[in-house]
Amino acid sequence: MEGKRSEKVADLIRKEISQMLLRSIKDPRIGFVTITRVNVSEDCRFAKIYFSVAGTLEERERSIKGLESAKGYVRRELGRRIQLRYTPDIVFQFDPSIEYAIHMEELIQSIHPKGEANGEEEGN
Repeated sequence: MEGKRSEKVADLIRKEISQMLLRSIKDPRIGFVTITRVNVSEDCRFAKIYFSVAGTLEERERSIKGLESAKGYVRRELGRRIQLRYTPDIVFQFDPSIEYAIHMEELIQSIHPKGEANGEEEGN
């Protein structure tokens, strides 16, 4: 039962932080950031927020610095928006899975020319 509670809290935190990024966090360093998932400890005191950033390595570094700078604000807002006994300590963690998926797609495209990928082989 406790595991389900932490999953619900994690989902709620993901939604709230996504809304903050869209509406209230105005740090120009934070680029196109997507919250990919949130892991919350069983006692809901710690939350690891995984995110991805569209853009270059430099844009990623700027976004990481912007998120770290906004951590206090994000935690205060979570405490205000989500009714929990303890507002979790948060840690932002870059999630490379989307970049990896894009890289794999590019590799597949380089192996299969466009005509073959769409089923338009020479004989058709």
